[in-house]
Amino acid sequence: MHESLVEKWNSVSLRTKITGVTVLMLTLGLLVSGIGTMAMLKPVLINQLDSQLQVASQPNNLNSCLASTTSGSDKVASNGTSCAYFVALYDADGQLIAHNWKNEPASSRPVIDKSIDLITGRAMSRQGFDLMSGDEQTVYRAAATIVPLNSPEGANGTAVVAAPTRQIDTVMSSYLAIFLGFGILVVTVGAALTRMLVTTTFVPLREVERMAAEIADGDFSQRLAGATPNTEVGRLNRSLNTMLNRIDRAFRDRARTIEQMRRFVGDASHELRTPLVSLRGYAELYRMGALQTPEEVAQAMDRIEREAIRMGVLVEDLLELARLDETKPLELAPVDLVPIARDAALDAMASSPERRVTVLTPEPIMAAPPPPLEVEAAPPADTKPQSSASTATGPIAFAGATLARLRSRRPRKQDTGEVQVPAPATAPPPPPADPAIVLAEENKIRQVVTNLMGNAMRFTDADSPIEIRVQVNHQTDRAVLEVIDHGEGIPPQIREKIFQRFWRADTSRARETGGSGLGLAIVSSIIAAHDGTVEADETPGGGATFRVSLPLAASPDPQPQQLSPERSPAA
Repeated sequence: MHESLVEKWNSVSLRTKITGVTVLMLTLGLLVSGIGTMAMLKPVLINQLDSQLQVASQPNNLNSCLASTTSGSDKVASNGTSCAYFVALYDADGQLIAHNWKNEPASSRPVIDKSIDLITGRAMSRQGFDLMSGDEQTVYRAAATIVPLNSPEGANGTAVVAAPTRQIDTVMSSYLAIFLGFGILVVTVGAALTRMLVTTTFVPLREVERMAAEIADGDFSQRLAGATPNTEVGRLNRSLNTMLNRIDRAFRDRARTIEQMRRFVGDASHELRTPLVSLRGYAELYRMGALQTPEEVAQAMDRIEREAIRMGVLVEDLLELARLDETKPLELAPVDLVPIARDAALDAMASSPERRVTVLTPEPIMAAPPPPLEVEAAPPADTKPQSSASTATGPIAFAGATLARLRSRRPRKQDTGEVQVPAPATAPPPPPADPAIVLAEENKIRQVVTNLMGNAMRFTDADSPIEIRVQVNHQTDRAVLEVIDHGEGIPPQIREKIFQRFWRADTSRARETGGSGLGLAIVSSIIAAHDGTVEADETPGGGATFRVSLPLAASPDPQPQQLSPERSPAA
């Protein structure tokens, strides 16, 4: 039974539930207020009638009711007639002396079923009491009063004054009729207004229902219209829109990830298939005896070796990307970008001696100028003064500085033919450079610079210069490393795509013309893992600039000078 009621209640719509509960609570409230008012109103009316009876119990009023000939006296006579109140007069022994309403039938007069002596009269005079008519159709409200009698003995008697409660009943009936009329009207209007308000309020919920149905059909572009944000429906709409935006974004990310994975798998398969086909082809030629001369065998072995190296590099790149995708925690430590930039310049010159590579480092922190030093021996004529504020570095700069030191240490012959060794002079210490120290994993950062340098060298001529610039921005607490080349540059429409895996501007698959398209993707993944950014831009005058930005490990004391790196060729 209980489960059946619960099922029926759950099957009712929410609008009907709210309307029914509201009407029920309104009806109960009206009933409670009406019954409570009636229960409090009737005693008030009875108290008013008791007060009127007390006034009518005064001797003068009793004489008027009994029509006594001594109406002006303070004594009560017994020869009166009927009036608006029923009056009965008893002597001290409780015997009825007289009463009015002698012309009224006994069935309509109040019935006093006991004798009222003085003791009983005094007890009854403390409060009013009810009497019934002879036919028990009318209720009377009565009051007893001890009054002096107009008799030779001058004794006291008891006067009972009664009045019908018909007027009170009439008032209560009128109140009940008015209350029921207004109660029914209020309940009816309240039910109609509640239904209308609930229906109006639930319009956004019906919109939610409609939208949910459309989303279930596959239309994820649906959104709820804006509602008042401080209402429950408004907050529900905002929450649902936020949820739908996240779901929609998740589906787009999923679709994009699936598409990238399909392309990644296809490109990886293609990249691996090409060297495998070459290896298999040369192996079959060797097995079939098609390679007759030692030169042909050597050429085939050279091709096999080149394809194996290409495939090994490709597999290493794929493994590196897979490790980066695992988001394993990095072993972070303070890393200075300047030595990394210098090492990359040395490596580039070692592989391409004819290329000019320049490293631009942050400007040093200038202190107070040191006092001038006097050196007895003049510098050699074939050397040039070196600026202590120079911040550029590179292999040639190192070699020039070393050569100058060696020349300054050689003994110089005077005209007399004697060799004089100049007095040692302490050179002023170079000013400290503005450190470009980031919190990173050094091997990863070196790989980033190596990949950027390899990309710049691959797409520029052999004698085209390359600059590596390191800067520090204290306002954003970031260090910036730029690899600048002077080749053909990167069109704006593909600057975002070049960091995608296997994406290349050159559609050919030759390793010599563009590689497999994984180098810049590895750079982007490594920098993203370090909470940094990498972007491609155009070099003024032509060429491409790859800019890497990383957060500083610790912000040094801010210095007033600006970053203005100087240029010094490294090759």
